[in-house]
Amino acid sequence: MSAPPEGAEKKIAFDAEAGTLLMKELRGTFSSGKTRSYGWRVSQLNALCELIDDREQHIVDALTSDLSKPPLETVAYEIAMLKNSCKVALKELKHWMTSEKVKTSITTFPSSAEIVSEPLGVVLVISAWNYPFLLSLDPVIGAIAAGNAVVLKPSEISPATSSLLAKLVGEYMDNSAIRVVEGAVDETSALLQQKWDKILYTGNGRVARIVMAAASKHLTPVVLELGGKNPVVVDSNINLKVASRRLIAGKWCCNNGQACISPDYILTTKDYAPKLVDALKSELEIFFGKNPLESKDLSRIVNSSHYARLTKLLDDDKVSGKIVYGGEKDESKLRIAPTLLLDVPRDSLMMTEEIFGPLLPIITVDKLEESFDVINSAPKPLAAYVFTNNKALKEQFVRTVSAGGLVINDTALHLAVHTLPFGGVGESGVGAYHGKFSFDAFSHKKAVLYRGFVGDASIRYPPYTDTKMRLMKALVSGGGLLSIIHAMFGALFGKSQS
Repeated sequence: MSAPPEGAEKKIAFDAEAGTLLMKELRGTFSSGKTRSYGWRVSQLNALCELIDDREQHIVDALTSDLSKPPLETVAYEIAMLKNSCKVALKELKHWMTSEKVKTSITTFPSSAEIVSEPLGVVLVISAWNYPFLLSLDPVIGAIAAGNAVVLKPSEISPATSSLLAKLVGEYMDNSAIRVVEGAVDETSALLQQKWDKILYTGNGRVARIVMAAASKHLTPVVLELGGKNPVVVDSNINLKVASRRLIAGKWCCNNGQACISPDYILTTKDYAPKLVDALKSELEIFFGKNPLESKDLSRIVNSSHYARLTKLLDDDKVSGKIVYGGEKDESKLRIAPTLLLDVPRDSLMMTEEIFGPLLPIITVDKLEESFDVINSAPKPLAAYVFTNNKALKEQFVRTVSAGGLVINDTALHLAVHTLPFGGVGESGVGAYHGKFSFDAFSHKKAVLYRGFVGDASIRYPPYTDTKMRLMKALVSGGGLLSIIHAMFGALFGKSQS
């Protein structure tokens, strides 16, 4: 048998047996109590901050390789946001870990109580390809802050970033508690066979159902960060130039539309639509030039499969004549130009599935209030946006539209506010994270009640009498001290009458 070429590495398959061994190792680490200490959590968060600072250019290069992502987008929307998450966790960790004192009732008097946040155990993070650095490590920050051991499974669709994550986590982090498993369907399936204490998955609804089904076998709780058709309602009483730029920033400046929170379609009135189209055309040309396929400020489509899917949406007979701007494609470079479509039929392919790309259809209505019926007739989206100066319309939008998150007069920015939960509702997701919500997502809120040996009321114990019944009703009904006094006097009065 000939020897393998010098420098070649034999790839070790990650199967169910390897998954079981990995879980055994991580369970051992967690059981030792190592990850529970404040010191360990801080050391790992600091190591992650150091990783980000030391390897910024490597991260930029990996995302350029995977998505042709402009360096500014990588630095602003992945590196800087992740670094901020680290800093917030380090600043707030002691406060998050402190038990919360809560009131008790007269039913348990005398007593005190608290809610203790404890780590769940060994958790799994399965991340997405479109923001492969941020969406991989941001949940890991929450898992570490909460004191868990964690396995990260990056997306194989962004292979350069996946490989880099495996390398850097191996170098910078405590590998007895934090591991990366690379691979595709087989490796993910092997991981899902294990009994985790929580799974956080970011991706699409089809795979989410597989993850949830696997988790249900072990009654494992899940956080599912999915997507949806995010609507944008555009009123006529606005600064159109600013609104157009913010729409473009949320759509094409976020990975060329390949983002779960990017605007998916616009709703506006028939009368205002031409003005909106003209404003978007003007700003798009300023941003990306007359030949956007050559722009270095637009990410490419991630792979040929997604390119074919988007092309199918664009070539649908129902929408092929609706293009009012863009539509250019270059299959060899996996590039599709920013594309606007006007009066797209609601039963077209483009309007029945999430676009997740640079195509933006515009739906027109007679009255803007009709937009809410259109939005609410579809599954609940991950995000919804409105541009208006009308106070009543803003209030109606917030009151009427159900989505993971809402933004008024901008797009996508709620993602950067760590005091807001980020998550979906209905088909757009289960659970939420970011900031303290990440800590909470990977923690169990343990209820603790403290009592001494005084105040041992005989009312709890047999023999059960009518007097005890009246007093017990007063206690458990929450009626307060007056109700209890009334019940006691009623009991005494009843005895004297008898």
